[in-house]
Amino acid sequence: MSDSSPLPPVRLHTEAELARDALSTPLLSRAARLARWAGPDTRVDAGGGLVDEQLPAAAEALGLSGDDAAADASEAWRVAVDAGLVEVVDEDEGTVTAGEDLALLTAGSPQDVLAVWLSAVETVLADASVPDLDGLVDEEGEVDLSALDWDPAGEAEFLDGVLGNLYLLTVGEDTPGAPVPLPALAASVIVPSDMGEPTNDVLEQVSDAMMRLDDQFRMLEPVGFVAYQPVDEALMADADEEPAAPVDDTDVSRYGMVRLTPLGLYGMRARLLEAGYAAPAVGDLADKGADALLDGTAQFPPGAAQAETEQWLQRRESLAAARELLAAARGSDAGAPLRRLRCQQALSLVGASAEPALREVLDDAELGGLARVWLSEHGVVDVPAPSETMVYWLTIDTVAAQLAAEGNSEELRALVEGLARQHGGFFDAVWRVDHPATADVLEAMGRLHPDKKVAKEARKAAFKARSQQGG
Repeated sequence: MSDSSPLPPVRLHTEAELARDALSTPLLSRAARLARWAGPDTRVDAGGGLVDEQLPAAAEALGLSGDDAAADASEAWRVAVDAGLVEVVDEDEGTVTAGEDLALLTAGSPQDVLAVWLSAVETVLADASVPDLDGLVDEEGEVDLSALDWDPAGEAEFLDGVLGNLYLLTVGEDTPGAPVPLPALAASVIVPSDMGEPTNDVLEQVSDAMMRLDDQFRMLEPVGFVAYQPVDEALMADADEEPAAPVDDTDVSRYGMVRLTPLGLYGMRARLLEAGYAAPAVGDLADKGADALLDGTAQFPPGAAQAETEQWLQRRESLAAARELLAAARGSDAGAPLRRLRCQQALSLVGASAEPALREVLDDAELGGLARVWLSEHGVVDVPAPSETMVYWLTIDTVAAQLAAEGNSEELRALVEGLARQHGGFFDAVWRVDHPATADVLEAMGRLHPDKKVAKEARKAAFKARSQQGG
């Protein structure tokens, strides 16, 4: 991801909802319980970890049992220390006391709770970047680091890249919040974008990445960062073993499915902002002016733009909002057509009480056309007919806005074909329109129209418009 271009806007739950979710995550709730369980007899080692002799008691306090009980208790303790829920009083003696942040979980604001949760997430992410050390312990019980092919910075960068891509997929318009197949997510950071058919070597790298991610997402789920369906254990069985039950080889979910939770979206956005990315959230513009709204939503996907606009309108009286939007939509700069399109879309959400604001701009060269559209759509019967000049100006403005919003889309191609078909002598008249984008729009129509004769007419008209504008 580039840190210079804005990411798609994310729709976040309220901080109160997110804080409640954070408090109910297994890992943070365990960490808080251990922080309250710790007392004068609790001892930690030089790294702040709970000493081995006390892990069984900690696991019992958490109601844990089984082979992983001690490991789970150790992880919860480490989170408690790193998140400020426990403070080491004397490193030599290994004594501890409740940390200052423990009280925030019950008496702090939602922002306070989420700050503690983010600290817990950072601990888990750091742990997730550490490879499995099983099998690397030598005869003396020491870890043989020489046998470990591990690049800490590279591993952290890999996980950050995967989570960044998962964020992009999660905030997309098509299927927001839908689980992402693990193979597709792994391929998104392994397979070069310009590679057609992946080579066997690349496919092997994707398979290795999937196994790493399977372990990492299992670690991230208890802190509430992701919802994860692990890789089917049968896929990792020996090839000569018979499966316990018939399997569907076409079921992609068997290879793992993952999505960011609402908490995970919040956490990823916080990490992206800290790393310098422009990561907007729906609602960021609600307390800003109409100019900021129209410019800010210019490149938003349609659903996000509407959600942002609805929040903006909720804070304003309809008539005043309409006047502010119309004033912000004026201009002859390159971004003005898209601002007017966003203005028109915003006004479609405003009730009939905004009618006086639209009547006030009926004679405005830039706004008169969209005002007539709004009034007609709201059933106003005494709307004066637009002049031919206004009709053509609005046509150029609309196509320019669509070009800025969508590029050479199929919808725009259909619009171009319709304009040329419905208006006889369209190109003979439209090149004279006094609009900054006239020549650019006509050149685009020449590119987009499938009929070679019509496309040639559009290019000739573009040349005339460019000459008229002195270009």
